[in-house]
Amino acid sequence: MKKSTSLFALAASSATFVTALALPSVALADLSFNVGAVSDYRYRGISQSRLKPAAQGGVDWSAGPFYVGVWASTIKWIEDANPPSSNKVEIDIYGGYKGEITKDLTYDVGLLAYQYPGHKLGTSPNTTEVYGALTYGPATLKYSHSVTNLFGFSDSKNSSYVDASASFEVGPVTLSPHLGYQKVAKNGSFSYTDYSLIASKEVLKGLTVSGGVVGADTKSIAGTKAYASPANGKDLGKAGAVVGVKYVF
Repeated sequence: MKKSTSLFALAASSATFVTALALPSVALADLSFNVGAVSDYRYRGISQSRLKPAAQGGVDWSAGPFYVGVWASTIKWIEDANPPSSNKVEIDIYGGYKGEITKDLTYDVGLLAYQYPGHKLGTSPNTTEVYGALTYGPATLKYSHSVTNLFGFSDSKNSSYVDASASFEVGPVTLSPHLGYQKVAKNGSFSYTDYSLIASKEVLKGLTVSGGVVGADTKSIAGTKAYASPANGKDLGKAGAVVGVKYVF
C-alpha cells in the first residue's frame, strides 16, 4: 500500500474544505521515476511481504497542484492467504490536488486505489480510499476513508485510517516519527494502532537510504495474533527493524 508510502517518506495529510480555496496557478508538468527495495514491506505497520524483502518502484506526474502516479511492490500476503492465488504484486494508482492555505499550512486531497491482479480471495482485496491531509511546518495529519471493502475484509466499507507524522532534519539525517490508527469497520478485532521511527539520508543525488523501527499493536483472537501469517504463524505486526534504499530519477 503506497506509500508513501513506503519507508522513505511519510504521507502528507487532511482537509475537506478545499473547494472554498483559490486554485494556485498551474506550473509546467513534471515526470519522475523511482525504484527501490526494502528488507520488509510494511504498510500501516503490517508486513505485506511476510517479514521478507520486497522490490518496489513507481512513476509520478504533476502539473502545478495536480498529481497522478502509479506505484508497485512485491508482496506475499495474498498468496499466503490463498495458496492457489497467482498474485505476487500490489499496484497502487493515485491522484490528487495539493495547495497552500497560508505560508506554513498546506493541504492534500485525493484518491488511492490498491489493486491485486490475479488474486483468488473470496472477498476482493482491491481497495479504494479517499484521503485528505493538512501539513503545518514539519507535521502532517492525514485521514483516509475506504469507499469499498478494506483489503479483503468482508462488510468493511467505510473503514478509516488516521495518522500523524513529521519530518525533522537532525544533523545529516531526516528523522520521521509516525503514529496511526486503523479502524476496520464491522471487524473490530482487526483494528489496531501502528507506529514507526525512520531515519533517512540522501547519500548520492537521487539515492536515499533509510532505516528504523516499525510495528503495530494488534489484538489476539483465540490466542492468535489477528495479523498472524497463514504461512508460518508469525506476527506480521511485530515491532522490527527495517532498512531500505530508493533511487529517484
